[in-house]
Amino acid sequence: MPRIKRVLVSVTDKGGVASFVKRLKEFGVDVLSTGGTARILKENGIEVLDVSEYTGFPEMMDGRLKTLHPKVHGGLLGIRDNKEHKAAMDEHGILPIDMLVVNLYRFESTVASGATLEEAIENIDIGGPAMIRAASKNYTYVTVVTDPADYSSIIDEMEKSGGEISEKTNFSLARKAFSLTARYEAAISNYLQSIDIDEKEFPLTYTVQFQRQQLLRYGENPHQKAAFYRDIVVDQPSIATARQLWGKELSHNNIMDSDAALDLIMEFDDIACVILKHSNPCGAALSKDCLADAYKKALAVDRVSAFGGIVGVNRVLDAETAREISGIFTEVVVAPGYSDEALDILKQKKNIRLLEVPGITSGKKGKRQCYYYRRVVGGLLLQERDLGDVDLEGAEVVTKRRPTKDEMDALKFAWTIVKYVKSNAIVYAKKDQLVGVGAGQMSRVDSSRIAVMKAEDQGISTKGSVIASDAFFPFRDGVDEAAKAGATAVVQPGGSVRDKEVIEAADEHGMAMVFTGMRHFRH
Repeated sequence: MPRIKRVLVSVTDKGGVASFVKRLKEFGVDVLSTGGTARILKENGIEVLDVSEYTGFPEMMDGRLKTLHPKVHGGLLGIRDNKEHKAAMDEHGILPIDMLVVNLYRFESTVASGATLEEAIENIDIGGPAMIRAASKNYTYVTVVTDPADYSSIIDEMEKSGGEISEKTNFSLARKAFSLTARYEAAISNYLQSIDIDEKEFPLTYTVQFQRQQLLRYGENPHQKAAFYRDIVVDQPSIATARQLWGKELSHNNIMDSDAALDLIMEFDDIACVILKHSNPCGAALSKDCLADAYKKALAVDRVSAFGGIVGVNRVLDAETAREISGIFTEVVVAPGYSDEALDILKQKKNIRLLEVPGITSGKKGKRQCYYYRRVVGGLLLQERDLGDVDLEGAEVVTKRRPTKDEMDALKFAWTIVKYVKSNAIVYAKKDQLVGVGAGQMSRVDSSRIAVMKAEDQGISTKGSVIASDAFFPFRDGVDEAAKAGATAVVQPGGSVRDKEVIEAADEHGMAMVFTGMRHFRH
């Protein structure tokens, strides 16, 4: 590789750029620059040739036109050992540019700030992506630097090589640069497609890009390879941005289950604890003043399933709760924080993983709408996140008897939980504790029977409990099963052709029934 002799610097993120260019100057590198970047470099005592002086063409149109010039792009694209390219460069006074240091206008943050369409349009970078693509295409000869985090490693390599950058490094940087321009164009496309469309519509083309965060040991099963990726920008509490305080790397299934635990625990404002297994809640409880009490009540729902489960809490985890958790094998704990004593206790368990996710305590207010994806062979299903909610106090009571206050509190709790249970889903609950769960069955009545069986196995009485169903009852048998188990109230979406029959069953049993008009299938 030839030595780096000339660099063009034009950056939006000016952090560290002056120090970086000063180090380049120590290798005898000539510097071309534009606008505000050139001013910053000059203020730091760095000799700079303005691009407009080099091209003989002034910046104009409020900076829209400054680097779109053959003397710039020719210097980036010219193949150094191609005689015709070299002759053309010599004939037209085009100097080779060996390094490009560029990052782009802040389009994404501009849009996120609530900018107008006109403001967003002005923050679409044209010259930057054009130069990045040109330099990256010619990576054999040109080093393209788009991330300030790479400044130090580039200087380190130049020090070791006497001012050169290897083709291997250039290829790696070019690959990173094309990822940047792909993401940038995707952000612009997605934003423009969101303008003036009916809220029921989806974009004709939707482009996503994620950054690889972790290579996983394996996927859902040991014979499947897997990796964990995160959004470029994460604007809400997320497992992708969680801080792992203890334990070995998260597995594919740990991440899936932890995400489900986080989603569920953020439904509650009161002190709460949830326990999940294979992304289904197997324990959940509330407490007025004690996290340890919430955990103990959640664990009591199904101690067998809780073994190897995921615990989620919505308060800083204290020592008392930590001691309770340490009594059973737990894969992951998801919490907004941990006391020092709690950490000391849980770090005695070598197989537990401790995740800190700030923002859990913001509850439902901390959740943001976003698209969820499901891959199918040859296609992709795209849907909004299920943030649907119903005020049960104002919902339709379809039976002769209305729910009591305690029943209504229990129905609210049960309706919150059932949303996170795989369909067909039936949940038995009291106002502050899950009682039994029937998940993922082909028949809704089977889910009801399983929920009762799980409760009985743990010695928990279903008498006086309420039930929630994620979708309507197609037959009265599910209500009959609930009555047989001692349930006194039901919440369900309604909408079956046999609603009248189902309501009559509830009335026969003296049960109260509330229709939400909203279902929560979870496939």
